[in-house]
Amino acid sequence: MKVIEQKIHAILAELVNLQTENPNYQLLQFKSLISAYQYKHLYNLLLRYVEIGENILDWGCGNGHCSYFLLQLDYKASGFAFSSCPSLKRLQDSDYHFIQGNDREPVTLPYRDSTFEAVLSVGVLEHVRETGGNEVESLKECFRILKLGGYFICYHLPNKFSWIEMIAGLIPHKFHHQYRYTPKDIYALCQQSGLDVLDLRAYGFLPRNWLGNLPSKISNSTQLAKIYNTVDDMLSRMFSGICQNYWFVARKVS
Repeated sequence: MKVIEQKIHAILAELVNLQTENPNYQLLQFKSLISAYQYKHLYNLLLRYVEIGENILDWGCGNGHCSYFLLQLDYKASGFAFSSCPSLKRLQDSDYHFIQGNDREPVTLPYRDSTFEAVLSVGVLEHVRETGGNEVESLKECFRILKLGGYFICYHLPNKFSWIEMIAGLIPHKFHHQYRYTPKDIYALCQQSGLDVLDLRAYGFLPRNWLGNLPSKISNSTQLAKIYNTVDDMLSRMFSGICQNYWFVARKVS
């Protein structure tokens, strides 16, 4: 377990260094190690449910940071997005399989039935309506391309009652999510698409991305990153109803 924790830390630190050295990568969540540590839960979820070496689709892969993690831990990674292939060199120099989608077909995924052991959605599901799709139809497509027993892992799904989102909505020109969810919404979406929810949790009480503005000696401190995560986890359990996000893991069982 300690070896895995060290590997996760090393990958997060690599991504922070890549953003520092190559700002054009647009790894905005990795401007500091404390901000990057928000993904520790996601990495542990993947390792808990999906065996190393299995085939995973990074659905809506964006800047490619999740695909980078998958490759570093020897998963077979594929990426799909409406944007072009992420510019991370590790992705360009590997067997990474990327397909650029057609925004005129906002739901259809260009993969055969039962292709993947897992589909990963990080900050994607809440945006499908903005590109002409809808959550249920997108989840049905993910269900279709999953193998029997495969997992849909959703991370950074915004909470309808997030205190951070509520404040952001009051500030002119400040980004906030148009679509947000409750646990009841999540169970309903999965039920309608054929997926069985196995795990669901609220997390992220403390804001993260602003920490990249602090001096690097502070924002990139490993000890402070661990403390920030510990405090955030404690507050998230105490105030789960107003945390920023939900994660959930669902499975194709029939």
